[in-house]
Amino acid sequence: MTQAKPFELCVVIDDDDDILLAARLLLRSIFTEVLTYSDPEAAYAAIGGRTPEAILLDANFSRGATNAAEGFEWLGRFLQRDPQAVIVMITAHAGVQIAIEAMKRGATDFVTKPWSNERLLATVRTAASLRASRRIAAERDEVALIAAAPSGETPLLGTSPAMARVQQLIDRAAPTDANVLILGENGTGKELVARELHRRSRRSDRIMLTVDLGAVAESVIDSELFGHVKGAFTDARTDRIGRLQAADGGTLFLDEIGNLPLHLQPKLLTALEQRKVTPVGANKAVPVDIRVIAATNLSAGQIADERRFRQDLLFRLNTVEIMLPPLRERREDIPALVAHFHALYARKYMRPVHPIATDLMAALVAYEWPGNVRALRHAIERAVILAGDAPFTIEDIPLRPQEGTAPVRIDRAAVVEAAPAPDDMNLERVERRLVEAALTKHGYNISSAAAELGLTRASLYRRMEKHGL
Repeated sequence: MTQAKPFELCVVIDDDDDILLAARLLLRSIFTEVLTYSDPEAAYAAIGGRTPEAILLDANFSRGATNAAEGFEWLGRFLQRDPQAVIVMITAHAGVQIAIEAMKRGATDFVTKPWSNERLLATVRTAASLRASRRIAAERDEVALIAAAPSGETPLLGTSPAMARVQQLIDRAAPTDANVLILGENGTGKELVARELHRRSRRSDRIMLTVDLGAVAESVIDSELFGHVKGAFTDARTDRIGRLQAADGGTLFLDEIGNLPLHLQPKLLTALEQRKVTPVGANKAVPVDIRVIAATNLSAGQIADERRFRQDLLFRLNTVEIMLPPLRERREDIPALVAHFHALYARKYMRPVHPIATDLMAALVAYEWPGNVRALRHAIERAVILAGDAPFTIEDIPLRPQEGTAPVRIDRAAVVEAAPAPDDMNLERVERRLVEAALTKHGYNISSAAAELGLTRASLYRRMEKHGL
């Protein structure tokens, strides 16, 4: 069985064929592929979009040249095309000053001719390792950009006794590194609590990375969380760091943790206990330093069911447990939430902010809000849009079926049968209405709404994002 080599590609560029042969024979012990070129122009064209872990570049190519002008020119061109490129300059013994100048211009290191095999291997190995670390850092930055929170516009609002208890728990848990489990119905603001915990923690200057396990296909959750190495499975063409490793030093928010498959729960438990991650297909664990915040819409009884969730993992996750109350249990917070969302969407759509009539506010407070704060937010946004420059009324907020429409029935065709006559045949708008109706009917329970529509959870999430729901 062929032993795996630590690095993929090395490129050697030198006008001496003997040097190229010696380098190829020596470096193939640590690289899967070693490409050699006597002409830098040919090497530059051949590499194209590939990313070698190391490039060995001669300082001089023209006969009699000793000033390294050509080497410096090609060093600049390679770095311009790939600023993360790792380039080791090859110089003669008398060219130490040239080597120093090359490093000032961006070269990673240098070797002198004739070289020591041990020194060359050590230098190139170190250079290739640097390239790998730069790639991981770039991936982590990319993940951080993707995961950046857009939620700064929505604070965690509420002064009710129920929310006061939540705030007390946040105050006590946030400064610690204790893992936190947030329980609550859909739309109660679990992600806002997670972000508040991170904002007040000692890790607030580091990344907070969110993984929505309800929106990730089960077949790729393993790779998404733990990463993989090249060749671990059919489509694993390169190494990829997982979200646990990408969140190193910061906070990892595992949303919809109840969707983590049972067969992966022991692996997550091991990673949290040992503070190490083993990518798919790898034999060596990578140390990580993360704080985990998890959330689920499962009830306390459901999450405590051993058939659904391992209790040893639950104990690891719920060092502190925060139960978010549904909106119907903190009705006194509704006026403040309405005012906040009213002002927010008035600014967004450039509409005036009118006082809300007393009877309308009373209706909003009395409503059950099966979708909780998320449903209230969508209702106020809709009202601001439909009312235009006028004060909005109860007609702009569909709290109950309007007179003359079919009632919502508990069967698979209910969403369609409860819809108005299809005067508007635009597929995009019809799809949006159906998705919104299914979400409202099921109180923004994603699993139930997806089943009603005949979709997977991931497909429903994509449609919600597409239509701004």
